[in-house]
Amino acid sequence: MFGLFKKEEFMIVAPVEGELIPLAEVADGVFSEKIMGDGFAVIPANGEVCAPLSGTAETVFPTGHAVGIKTRDGIECIVHIGLDTVELDGEGFHPLIKQGDKVKVGEPMVRFEKEALEQKGYKLTTMVVFPSGYDHQFDLGKKKVTSGERLV
Repeated sequence: MFGLFKKEEFMIVAPVEGELIPLAEVADGVFSEKIMGDGFAVIPANGEVCAPLSGTAETVFPTGHAVGIKTRDGIECIVHIGLDTVELDGEGFHPLIKQGDKVKVGEPMVRFEKEALEQKGYKLTTMVVFPSGYDHQFDLGKKKVTSGERLV
């Protein structure tokens, strides 16, 4: 009974299975130069993206390519799927959540048609950046990760 009000432990997990890489290796200066904030990226092995942390979906882009999450403690996180994927105007992206939804760490948020989008020439590297509220240097190296694997 007393465990009902226990605060959830803060953690950041890999949003998708694949190859974890530093933001500096992302082929887009907005991310590689950390203009939007520090974080990490994963080159996905599949087409399902989960929440890298728990919070509220403050923004779910109508195109489905990006989600903004804010934690109860004010940490802001952006999950951006792919490079230049906003050009697709939602084609191949299927959001599983909507703006205002509460999301739990590891919960699926977006599915995307990986093979079809790659055939169109899109790189689907998925970036996780923290524009405010989380002052942490991400030095996670390069390695294979599974979706929901704890990174921080």
